[in-house]
Amino acid sequence: MPDDTTLHTTSFGDHGSPVVFCHGLFGQGRNWTQIAKALPDHRVLLVDLPNHGRSAWTEDLDLIEDAHRLADVLGPEPVTLVGHSMGGKVAMLTALLHPERVSRLCVVDVSPVSYRHTSEFAAYIAAMQAIDLTLLQRRDDADRQLREAVPNPTVRGFLLQNLRREDDGWRWQINLATLGEQLAEIGGWPEEGLAGVAPYDGPALWIAGADSAYVLDEYAPAMEGLFPRVRRVTIKNAGHWVHSEQPETFIAVLQRFLT
Repeated sequence: MPDDTTLHTTSFGDHGSPVVFCHGLFGQGRNWTQIAKALPDHRVLLVDLPNHGRSAWTEDLDLIEDAHRLADVLGPEPVTLVGHSMGGKVAMLTALLHPERVSRLCVVDVSPVSYRHTSEFAAYIAAMQAIDLTLLQRRDDADRQLREAVPNPTVRGFLLQNLRREDDGWRWQINLATLGEQLAEIGGWPEEGLAGVAPYDGPALWIAGADSAYVLDEYAPAMEGLFPRVRRVTIKNAGHWVHSEQPETFIAVLQRFLT
């Protein structure tokens, strides 16, 4: 594993305004590759957040610290910052704490609130931890072991992107132990840490999946209080993973926001 807190990033494009993408829980920067390639007129940066992908693991989960780490890789030129789910919370916090680094903010299917429904994610973590990696011969072996706990093949495939084979065997590149112990931090929202912080006054786009419960009317006052220039777009026939379930519509909405 990396021995520092520098975030791993992947770049696309060499001209145009910068756009930075942050993934959600269990994800990694490369999950945004399809979207990045659809933005040829922009310089795109895909970020692996702490405890995910090729970025370093931390002993504790702290969304505010993650926002500071993200700001450190953004550079001096203000960027359009896009974040989904957990990455959306980190993106919101980055815009609030480092507004000079963020020219526009796009938040995908998450709200600046504390959620109680994290049991599904806890079950995923437990199922992944239950796999004896020393007995794996092929990735298909792990898929079979996850099938009962995670019957949806798309979700299983998403989780198994975190399984890596190295010279000495298989390992999870995601920090399952810390995520499992401190999942409430990701589901929460650090209101106390934002005491005295001014609202973000840049343009903000709030994209929701029509079939998702992460963006509800009751959460609008919290969003509008922190991001007064926000506008909300709901994409039909999409759940929490909006950009994966309806990529063409998502790209069209994002491109309008960028221009």
